[in-house]
Amino acid sequence: MNLILLHPQELSEQRVSLSGRRAEHLRKILRSTIGDRVRVGVLGGLLGTGCIQEMSSDSIVLQVQLTSEPPPCPPTDLILAVPRPIMLKRVLAQAVSLGVRRIFLLNANRVEKSFFSSTLIRNNDFTEPLLLGLEQAMDTRLPEISVHPRFRPFVEDLLPELLNDCPIRLLAHPEGEQSMAQAAGGLLNQRAVLAIGPEGGWVDFEVERFKAQAFATFSLGPRILRVDTAVPALLAQLSLLRQTSAGPAPPAWSAP
Repeated sequence: MNLILLHPQELSEQRVSLSGRRAEHLRKILRSTIGDRVRVGVLGGLLGTGCIQEMSSDSIVLQVQLTSEPPPCPPTDLILAVPRPIMLKRVLAQAVSLGVRRIFLLNANRVEKSFFSSTLIRNNDFTEPLLLGLEQAMDTRLPEISVHPRFRPFVEDLLPELLNDCPIRLLAHPEGEQSMAQAAGGLLNQRAVLAIGPEGGWVDFEVERFKAQAFATFSLGPRILRVDTAVPALLAQLSLLRQTSAGPAPPAWSAP
């Protein structure tokens, strides 16, 4: 936990009382004491610091000062064929850590239909993994997340409108004959959407439906990755390609 996330309604005159997991983290992991400052952020709002004012066996009171904007979110959306629920939690946390604006959880031919009956998806109960991702990345902005149990209506009817601002449309596919950089076509400074399939991959019909929406297929090479490996690997690769295409970063300092 690199950031203590606060809900706006918890703040009262810039003070907040923490209990449960957040208080235990301060007490047992950070070994904080009265007067210490910790990094905090308000969900959907600013980052800053919290100074510990009071500590008891069941709560910790912080005086909060909010001073800075969260880091810019990469211009990336993620379409993800739904994996096993236990894996989905990990994948969501990883995706949020790396930064995505929207996550579309999609059904596919090789997705087990029982996954959509899980408590996680049935109740749209994604808060815990999303918050874990924000805490790791020191961000405060939750991505939009939606569930789409019908493949064809989503790809044919919803995608054209949803992705009208995404000129880069990438479909991860083991049989893709080009790299991600080649598939992006040199537009890496533009908004992108990345579609990642189930453990068994997309079937031919699904690949053709995505291609009809101007998705370009690409592959990471001959190795087939698990979904919880592929998602962070592909998001990280897209981020690196964007940094490379932007040119070298300016020096942090210069000699006098």
